[in-house]
Amino acid sequence: MTHSKFKFNILDFFKYLSLIIGVFVVLFPPYVVIVNAFKSTDEFNSSSSMALPKNFLNFDNFIAVFQRGGLLSGFGNVLIIIVITLTLNILFGTMVAFVLGRFSFKLKPIVFGAYLVATIIPSITTQVATFGIIKNMGLYNTLGAPIVLYIGADVIQIILYLQFIRNIPVDLDESAMVEGASLFKIYRSVIFPLLTPATATLIILKTISIYNDMYIPYLYMPKQSLGVVTTVLMRFQGVNSGEWNLICAAILLILLPTIILYFFLQRYIFEGVTSGAVK
Repeated sequence: MTHSKFKFNILDFFKYLSLIIGVFVVLFPPYVVIVNAFKSTDEFNSSSSMALPKNFLNFDNFIAVFQRGGLLSGFGNVLIIIVITLTLNILFGTMVAFVLGRFSFKLKPIVFGAYLVATIIPSITTQVATFGIIKNMGLYNTLGAPIVLYIGADVIQIILYLQFIRNIPVDLDESAMVEGASLFKIYRSVIFPLLTPATATLIILKTISIYNDMYIPYLYMPKQSLGVVTTVLMRFQGVNSGEWNLICAAILLILLPTIILYFFLQRYIFEGVTSGAVK
């Protein structure tokens, strides 16, 4: 009895120890960002990066981020990219899923296989060709470059939509055809409204993905006026050093919209993913 109780306590100890370590790993980076966002340059250079600031009401760093870094312009640019991209992405994704889910044709396996192959190929291996195409299209250093690169529907999106479409009775399509509805009318009035849960999930996930992406905006939009929230951070980083208190303030401001979005819409993320999951 004593031995089993001792063994149980040891297991509990390691269980709670692993939980404490996990909490520390998750919360330590946000803690460092928050405490350093309120420090002046002199205070940051003279104190530990883990020490609390002297004044949590020091908002000079946040003002400097907007004035010197152009963070407000960055928010505006990324908002334009997200709105246009999601509109076209959802339109293309639902149409492709409608065709693959409702029609049988010889090239259907090839079309679906093409999406799988595109996922397997590392994107870094195609960047030279992609860059050349974007430049020849006249989209380099414009907001159109990331929009064109983001609007393509990926295989995960197609699979998620297909799971929902397969749960929509074909009888609805047939009833609409009897009433004289065209295929586009069926898509617009029957299929698309019933894909709302999947669409809501994809809007959230893709918004966060585009919002956090730095590589594509940095590569295709080097112009200062076309900066987005992620590339704004680089304006406070020099060759040998960076203004880390300003970078922390900018990171904190950039994180707020995604945190708010997640807290309010996390229910749709879990419901959409679980409803469309492949059993």
